[in-house]
Amino acid sequence: MARKPVSPTSETAAPPSDPRKRAIEALMRLSADRAWSEIELGDIATEAGLPLSGLRSLFPSKLAMLGGLTRLVDDAVLASSSDDLAGEPIRERLFDLVMRRLDALAPYKAALRRIMPVIRRDPLTLAALNRGAVNSWRYMLASAGIPTEDALGGLRVQGAVLLMARVGETWLGDDEPELSRTMARLDRELKTAGAIMARIEDVHRLTAPLRGLARALCSGKRPHIRRRERSDERPRGGDAEDYVPAI
Repeated sequence: MARKPVSPTSETAAPPSDPRKRAIEALMRLSADRAWSEIELGDIATEAGLPLSGLRSLFPSKLAMLGGLTRLVDDAVLASSSDDLAGEPIRERLFDLVMRRLDALAPYKAALRRIMPVIRRDPLTLAALNRGAVNSWRYMLASAGIPTEDALGGLRVQGAVLLMARVGETWLGDDEPELSRTMARLDRELKTAGAIMARIEDVHRLTAPLRGLARALCSGKRPHIRRRERSDERPRGGDAEDYVPAI
């Protein structure tokens, strides 16, 4: 699968004076060596070289800093986007997009290995992070030319979030330089997701007339009935009229 790697040192870098990046990276450095519950806000401020009041003005919590990491990665991936794969199938574009995102996350892999098991045990935290991931992947899909604002756009975005989470589990345990296990998992997940979305799109298309009728009934308006012209060749005894609802 063709893809363009993201250079973590160049694409994800921000000016050293950027206090938001300093705070996020301080949390990541601490998380690589400590349990999540042992990291205090004061520790992060000290590691980042910021006053506690300065950290407060940037982020209200450690969870918000994780959201800030997502934004940093978004910026790196969007900055590296190109039109090279514009004519490729959606599956190829998604493969490239996920792998470039993982490249951008690579500098924080050690920290994420310790953070993610803790996060997965907390449903409320997972729900909060999912909201941020949905916003992130709306832009990721848009960068790959994949619709996100049509009737099925929400499903595509949430599906991409779940796909990234599944592939990320494998990536966290994959230390091979070529990430062969990760790419194999991504390939399988894309096949499954493609089959599911194809069925959903078929159902959506086939049920379009029923949705139109339902909208008409819910609006309190009677569906317009168009009388079909009576055929001169109608069999004898056929006195009933034929009606076709204009759905």
